[in-house]
Amino acid sequence: MSQPEPTNPKSPYYELARKYNLKIDFKPFIQVEGINSKDFRQQKINLADFTAVVFTCKTAIDHYFRICNEMRIVVPDTMKYFCITENVAFYLQKYIVYRKRKIFHGKSLFQDLIDVILKHKEENFFVPLSIPHKAEIPELLKKNNIKFSVGVMFKTISSDFSSVRDFDYDILLFFSPAGIKSLKENFPSFEQGEIKIGAFGPTTAEAVVKEGFRLDINAPNPEAPSMTMALENFLKEYGKNNNK
Repeated sequence: MSQPEPTNPKSPYYELARKYNLKIDFKPFIQVEGINSKDFRQQKINLADFTAVVFTCKTAIDHYFRICNEMRIVVPDTMKYFCITENVAFYLQKYIVYRKRKIFHGKSLFQDLIDVILKHKEENFFVPLSIPHKAEIPELLKKNNIKFSVGVMFKTISSDFSSVRDFDYDILLFFSPAGIKSLKENFPSFEQGEIKIGAFGPTTAEAVVKEGFRLDINAPNPEAPSMTMALENFLKEYGKNNNK
């Protein structure tokens, strides 16, 4: 599992492990590093110029408020927040009084959020992103004539697996294209063979296929909106086929 280990003992991954007698190792394939305020200043972005901010993930929220704090910028109460999902929007409670702010959110795709943003076209939007980030985000904003600026506040780098000797798994699950990139960098001679690969999200699935791997588990899908559900459906089907 290319993600950090869940802190919730009731995580559905633990439930699956018990139910199907699985051994699950949580090994993040990527790490996130924040851009320091000195490097951010070199981007010539004045955060005080913006009336709205767009968050595509919780990590963006963390680094936006970190940079504001480091640069002694007071985020005004009038700031409008546009979040890609309701879950990301709720995360804002860590930094602001949620019920007293103007907060909007989409359903899951950035296109959904664009539909919300279009109702507030008079705003000047700031979009904190990482290196690398999806080109789709600035492209859609530009296509819809939204006034915006992108600022890099954090970067995604591959984890170092040089000390890992035993990398023997039946299933590998990935949640970002950067995870696939990390796999290639850490294990350049990796051959999939009978190993099953799962991907969450269309861009991750695309990265799997682009690297020449076989995609065995794909989420979300109509029958499985989460990776745990997609994994369980795969295990059920795999069990049926092997019991015939």
